[in-house]
Amino acid sequence: MLDVSGKWVLVTGASRGIGRQIALAMAKLGANLVLQSRNLQHTHDLAQNIKAMGNQVLEVEADLANPVDIAKMVDQIKGQVTIDILFNNAGYQFSSQTNLWHVDSNEYLESYKINVIAPMLLIEAFLPKMLEQGFGRIINTTSGIKNQPEQGAYAASKGALDKISKDYANKLIGNITINLMDPGWIQTDLGGPNASHEVETVIPGMIVCALADQSINGQWLRAQDFAGVPLDQALVVLMDKAAQ
Repeated sequence: MLDVSGKWVLVTGASRGIGRQIALAMAKLGANLVLQSRNLQHTHDLAQNIKAMGNQVLEVEADLANPVDIAKMVDQIKGQVTIDILFNNAGYQFSSQTNLWHVDSNEYLESYKINVIAPMLLIEAFLPKMLEQGFGRIINTTSGIKNQPEQGAYAASKGALDKISKDYANKLIGNITINLMDPGWIQTDLGGPNASHEVETVIPGMIVCALADQSINGQWLRAQDFAGVPLDQALVVLMDKAAQ
């Protein structure tokens, strides 16, 4: 298991749900956190909790649907820290489409802005430094919902994210990896109260690729396959899955 103590980790959508779980789990391993949300007030309590663990924290705000906002956030981060691990976790989902033949194109535009364009821009922003320093981990939150037409805009955007991630992964060299992790149907604001799994079950799955060696690259994985498994055993499971 990689030692991530002192490394800087950016988590988008960090204020609640899956992002919050990722941030807390990485903080417990000694990492420093950059917490993104649309409003600094949303991450204040989380930041205080992480600082109490002895970790450094940088809070940033940006509307991930707005490339100008993203650029300003990137400049702020680069002016203060170097990102070693990037979790493109933030996502946007409309309610289910009841009529598949009358689709609002705005649903696709908004979904792609946050679920595809924003991760792409952040990868392009931080990957060059990862290449320069010879280390980097990028974990993109995907979804198994991509084959459900009732979630056309969200599903298509996640399919596009999968494609982009694997394209990048195929070009990487050295100790830098990009992987995809599906958290499952989770009881969050996005997943709703009727979802199958409680939010705590996403750990250790959502972070395991950040702790694995460079052989784990370009993988599409399910966080629920690691639910309830100690972190060291989760890494063994991950290596077994990659070898299949």
